[in-house]
Amino acid sequence: MTGEHPHVLGDPDAPVTVVEFGDLECPYCAEAAPVLRRLVEESDGRVRLVWRHFPLFQVHPHALAAALAAEAAGAHGLFWPMQELLLARQDRLTEADLRAYATELGLDPDDVVGDGAQQWAPRVQADYAEGLAHDVHGTPVVFVDGVRQRGRPTLDGLRAVVDAV
Repeated sequence: MTGEHPHVLGDPDAPVTVVEFGDLECPYCAEAAPVLRRLVEESDGRVRLVWRHFPLFQVHPHALAAALAAEAAGAHGLFWPMQELLLARQDRLTEADLRAYATELGLDPDDVVGDGAQQWAPRVQADYAEGLAHDVHGTPVVFVDGVRQRGRPTLDGLRAVVDAV
């Protein structure tokens, strides 16, 4: 995966990097989120998680707006809280919902949706292009130190991969 990315959970200098290409409206990404968080939390600083946006806008009509909202929240240091909210409330991702989540996190809703969020489109597009370059077509797709993992992410499976690194 090229370059640094602003959305890192865990120690930014951790020796093992897990990259997830995800869609905030994808139910499989919602299932993977607690697994990946536990992997980081229980790694004693060995693992960092990097989120890359891969909104499947053809299938999930609110995925792109949700990605932009998460980026806008990230500009205020609230990417992970917004990401967690959006994954937990995937059935409520309309503009009105995103505005309410912004308010819940103490953000100006006008920065999180609509024209205010459009400034983050290049970052989402760059993540999407990076995913395509790595043959990502669905979500979630997880890489551990650049090696694509197959199948549903499980804690035991990812721990085994991390331990082998």
